[in-house]
Amino acid sequence: MSSFITNSSIESPSEQIRHTSKPKAWYRPTISPEHGVYVVLLVSFLTGAAATQHWHWKTTIALICAFCGFQAEHPLVLQIKQRKSLKPRFLIWGGVYTGIAVTIALFLYLTLDIDARTPLLWIYLGAIVAFAMDAISVFYREQKSILNEVITFAAVCLSTPFAYVVTTGTLSTAAVGLWILNTLFFSSTIFAVKFRKSKTHSVAPGVTYHTIASLIIMIFWYLSWLTPIAALAFGIALLKFGFILWQQEWYCSTKIQHIAMLETLSSLGFLVIAALSVLPVHL
Repeated sequence: MSSFITNSSIESPSEQIRHTSKPKAWYRPTISPEHGVYVVLLVSFLTGAAATQHWHWKTTIALICAFCGFQAEHPLVLQIKQRKSLKPRFLIWGGVYTGIAVTIALFLYLTLDIDARTPLLWIYLGAIVAFAMDAISVFYREQKSILNEVITFAAVCLSTPFAYVVTTGTLSTAAVGLWILNTLFFSSTIFAVKFRKSKTHSVAPGVTYHTIASLIIMIFWYLSWLTPIAALAFGIALLKFGFILWQQEWYCSTKIQHIAMLETLSSLGFLVIAALSVLPVHL
């Protein structure tokens, strides 16, 4: 299982070249190898759906739309990396995934009430801008920058308000708060992985991030955009980072599969707490 960070897999450049050096038939679908992002997408979407306390048929096709939108990035990014020559397979499947995502997005937009279209349009715009910025970062080989990775996580986590708006026809402050919560939680992985890969293993960036993120969570809790339980869900990220600092030697030398398991388990724990925070009190 690869890193949770999009476009910055732990694979070495030689491994990446090996994956793309053997051309495949154009009709074979491209599948993103960023397995960790599947978890981010699913957890974010499910927290948004849980906040609605209802699953509509539109929720299902919205999930398909979000999945295809994510899949569209992979072949197009690969084409940008290999821009000296056109790769029909990348262009075809990038177009297929994009076409499906755009068609569903347009359908959902047209089926919503007029009042609900504006927040949905802002979500679409945010995803498009993030995709464009990611493409530019890949073009200039700056896709591994912290800023680009945070923006990418924020874009993937837009599936939270996306699920909420499509299902309910409205956008609440609670949905926005959950989007911020998901973004901050999953962005914390950036600093964990960079700590593992860094030669100096400086704790300063990670400590600074988690401190600022905790303050932001407290502000949204104070504004009642997050429930106390939802705010406490970020404690999973704090516990995980604390464990990393406690077991630095193990974390920096263990197999990537063990890191993936740690990230997956922490994400599942986060999902459970975040989902419980938006369930009716009588349950």
